[in-house]
Amino acid sequence: MIRRIIEIDEVKCNGCGVCAEACHEGAIGMVNGKARLLRDDFCDGLGDCLPECPTGAISFVEREAAAYDEEAVAVHLASKKEQKTHVHHGGGCPGSRVQAMSREEAVTGKDERAVPSQLSNWPVQIKLAPVNAPYFEGCDLLVAADCTAYAYGDFHDRFIKGRVTLIGCPKLDATDYSEKLTQILAQNDIRSIALARMIVPCCGGLEHAVRTAIANSGKDIPLEVIIVGIDGVLQG
Repeated sequence: MIRRIIEIDEVKCNGCGVCAEACHEGAIGMVNGKARLLRDDFCDGLGDCLPECPTGAISFVEREAAAYDEEAVAVHLASKKEQKTHVHHGGGCPGSRVQAMSREEAVTGKDERAVPSQLSNWPVQIKLAPVNAPYFEGCDLLVAADCTAYAYGDFHDRFIKGRVTLIGCPKLDATDYSEKLTQILAQNDIRSIALARMIVPCCGGLEHAVRTAIANSGKDIPLEVIIVGIDGVLQG
């Protein structure tokens, strides 16, 4: 049948993910950092996503498309909810499998003198973390330059405890984290962000990426910036 349906210009799309969040039917998904119409029959043609797109990448077209299928949408949304509720451990590289750890009880293993870890999620590298990992939903997020954990002695109890952790180094990775972080913020309910960075100038790239991601997500997420000196002393 010929009907009105959305069309996404991938050239204009900046990957912010706001449209995917605005689509109540889950018709839009993020694929390789770009918004994409997942299935024609998921799109109701009402265009709730249009006014949310900051770059004007979404428009209406009249074309041959499957009819909107409310039942298929219900199944799709239930599946998405299930994926966010459960943590998946199987498949893919063992080092990048999504895992959530409970820290209600101290776990020290064989070394009874060990200070228990406060890390609650895996993976922690910004580049490896899945955008829709279930532990992001409703979390307080810590974005940390990887050197901070070595410089500040009480890093786990002071910063990691009670937060989902992401780490990176803009100098070593030579990448702009803002696109990935924008997707995470746009597609999940992040309550707050703590940014831990070193005092060195190159760490400014991580702070810039976080601030850019907050702006691009279209959300008002509280941000706390913690600066650590190379001597391990907090600045300011």
